[in-house]
Amino acid sequence: MNNNLDNINNESFKTQCSQCQKCKLHTTRNNIVIGIGPCPCDLMLIGEAPGEQEDLKGEPFVGKAGKLLDQILASVDLDRKRNVYIANTIKCRPPNNRNPLPEEIYACKDWLDIQIKLVNPKIIVLSGSVAMKMAFPDRKEGITKQRGLWQKWKDIDTIVVFHPSYLLRNQSRAVGSPKWHTWQDFKAIKNALGYFEKIQSA
Repeated sequence: MNNNLDNINNESFKTQCSQCQKCKLHTTRNNIVIGIGPCPCDLMLIGEAPGEQEDLKGEPFVGKAGKLLDQILASVDLDRKRNVYIANTIKCRPPNNRNPLPEEIYACKDWLDIQIKLVNPKIIVLSGSVAMKMAFPDRKEGITKQRGLWQKWKDIDTIVVFHPSYLLRNQSRAVGSPKWHTWQDFKAIKNALGYFEKIQSA
């Protein structure tokens, strides 16, 4: 893998990443799932791992979870094709949609690091506990304690949110529910984006 960012752009990154055989998951994937959205981009969302639909299509967050994510984004006037770059912690689907193993996350770490530098986001959204633990492995608190908190990761403003697949299993929209919290989190994300846009245009 070429780690020299002076000689790599988004297209050459995709080419190199698509040939990856750094872990055993390459033997069972249909497609490598790299990312979608404008690059560079002020907002980057990092999920957990591709599922069945993502593996078949080669695109992150499709299927029911992806549709819910699109609804959440639309509620604060965001769109995956216009103003958010979406990726995952790992690029290949684990068998039976199990959580990625530590060695699989480690094998994908360099790819994600390069991807973050190429996207150059002002804000990173970590969606789900796998992404949260990847970024903050020493934190003992679960996602219910970490979500909604602004933290620095790689010197970038970062927030943890619930994964859409978790929200599909928790349908309540009552105040204090996971869905309610997620909508509040994305309102805060939208406000933070507005702050950065004002700074850039000043």
